[in-house]
Amino acid sequence: MARLVTVAGLALVLGILIGIGAVSLDRATQSPEARAIKEPDNAQNQNAVVEAPGGRITIRMASAAPTSAPQIGTMAVVTVEKLQVASDGNVEIKLFEPNMLAPNAELFDKVSNGEIDAVWSSPNFFAQRDSVLWLFSTVPFGPSASEYLAWLAYGGGQELMDATFSRFNIKPIVCTVLPPESGGWFRREINTVEDLKGLRMRFMGIGAKVISRLGVETVALNGGDTFHALQSGSIDAAEFSLPFVDVRYGFEKAANHYYFPGWHQQSSLITMLVNMKVWDGMSDAQRAMINNVCGDNIRDSLAEGEVQQVQALQEIRQRGVKVHTLPKPIMDALKASWIQVVKEESAANPEFKKVWESFHTFRKSYAEWRGLGYLP
Repeated sequence: MARLVTVAGLALVLGILIGIGAVSLDRATQSPEARAIKEPDNAQNQNAVVEAPGGRITIRMASAAPTSAPQIGTMAVVTVEKLQVASDGNVEIKLFEPNMLAPNAELFDKVSNGEIDAVWSSPNFFAQRDSVLWLFSTVPFGPSASEYLAWLAYGGGQELMDATFSRFNIKPIVCTVLPPESGGWFRREINTVEDLKGLRMRFMGIGAKVISRLGVETVALNGGDTFHALQSGSIDAAEFSLPFVDVRYGFEKAANHYYFPGWHQQSSLITMLVNMKVWDGMSDAQRAMINNVCGDNIRDSLAEGEVQQVQALQEIRQRGVKVHTLPKPIMDALKASWIQVVKEESAANPEFKKVWESFHTFRKSYAEWRGLGYLP
């Protein structure tokens, strides 16, 4: 029986899993809790229901992350609630927990072919389909959230994102932005590039390609396995998440050296991926409601995300963790490695190259304003 999430009676969430929490600013101390009900056995075979052109629509959306996971999951629940209110019930989203409508590994294909109406996820979850999706998720040595959003909205990024996903019959809507992650937990202090060589480190995503070029053996592990592997010494270090998340896993019990910055993930985009037929079947007003709610989510996630990292760092220091900044020679080596990864991906994938050139050109132009307009 599929388990779906509704938004009536949102309550305080306990048992935070991953990500960071974000809710409306007027209830910043709360995280929404999804209330589960039962669906018919044939729930997975039902498609979006539209009562009439421009009428009420019900969208079945699968979340790639647990809805209790702060921000990356909870903002999906908030989206459902906001749309219900803003549309006066005209746009209803039935939100399903991971692996309920389909295994997570199949979500991209399912939303592409219309078996699922929508998916809540970061595009990097599906980068094995096309490496260009990394550039619409999080970019090593990438921009701040404001610069990232500026490229998307006014630098041609959204048009490229739409064109990329249209090849898969999907409409992407950026709906949440995460703050920077940490650079990782280490069992011993790291001072030079040589100190990295031979380390076994949990690392996910395109950042793993970057750091592996410096002699690090990268390992892909989920959350619970990461902690136990680090605690047992089967790995030497772990890149995991934001301080707000890391502190809840108790990583200080496994490693005492906590490094910044999160060079691999300075900001991350979480998207609502909608089947194109479903999107085209909505009225202009319904599409505008979704876009506006997602814009509101971006504001909320940016604001609360920053506050939560401050609180988490204070708690981490109180636990006796040694907080470090990665030495400049290591940062320089990582950046040089990233440039090589970009060259390799650009040579192998014309779509990656096209999007990267737009992204990089915008950043070069923006750099002058950033240098002149903002304090260092």
